[in-house]
Amino acid sequence: MSESQSGVPTFLADLIALHSGRLTEADARLLDVLMSDPVRAAMDNGKEVSSRAGVHPASAVRLARRLGFAGYPEFRSFLQANLVDVGTGDFENPAARMAARLARAEEGKLLATILESEITALQQVKTSVSDADIRAFSEALRDARRIFVLGRSHAATLSALIALRLKRSGYDAIDLASQMHVLSEAMSTLTADDVVWLLSFRGPSPVILDIRAVAAQKGARTLVLSDINGARIDPPADLQISVSRGGVGQSQSLVVPMTIANAVVLDLASIDEGRSLKALDRFKSFRAGLPPRLAR
Repeated sequence: MSESQSGVPTFLADLIALHSGRLTEADARLLDVLMSDPVRAAMDNGKEVSSRAGVHPASAVRLARRLGFAGYPEFRSFLQANLVDVGTGDFENPAARMAARLARAEEGKLLATILESEITALQQVKTSVSDADIRAFSEALRDARRIFVLGRSHAATLSALIALRLKRSGYDAIDLASQMHVLSEAMSTLTADDVVWLLSFRGPSPVILDIRAVAAQKGARTLVLSDINGARIDPPADLQISVSRGGVGQSQSLVVPMTIANAVVLDLASIDEGRSLKALDRFKSFRAGLPPRLAR
């Protein structure tokens, strides 16, 4: 429900201001409770909110109607929709995002909800990313002297996995996320023969933007794998794949970008004239001769 579509303002503060002249003392107590903990507000039902405010159980329903909703469930849906309104929502924080996902799940169906979210996001990849996009990435990696990979926050996990897989495939790959304490030293060796692969989700971090700027100065090619929110890279990358990881309240995990990264590494093995396959065989033989504790 948005202001442009139904006349109801998007955010709770605007909604309160619009109807302030109709609000009662009980309404004020309820709103104090809602505003003090907006994440919990989007999860509780009307009776629970009324109880915490110390008012009659039906007071929350009356408040919802005074604010223009048919009942409290519709008002709660409005609160849930604003949990993760990116950049400007009332509830833009990690706890709110988790609460939004919980709010979407029916009682006893959390796993099913997450799986449906991931499946929907993966299905969208089929129409938003082409084999040509994957091939462009893999060709850039194949021709690179070295590959610098960087992701921050949750993306650091994927950064480490990509670097590990490339190393086992015989490529000189460096996970910059594990070298933040010596980042300037690592970047000082960057040349125009190298490739920088950046992972950018929920908006590019300052470090991602700084590394992109250094790569541009050095003449190194830059690849960016991002979701829609993390796509704003300046200067623009040489190659970029941007894909949705899910909508509001959906899991938005690393499954989608990990799938794309896996496709790139697999495609790389198909075009590098056996380099990846030979390197994997060498690594397997080497690990087989190690003591068990080192071979894990």
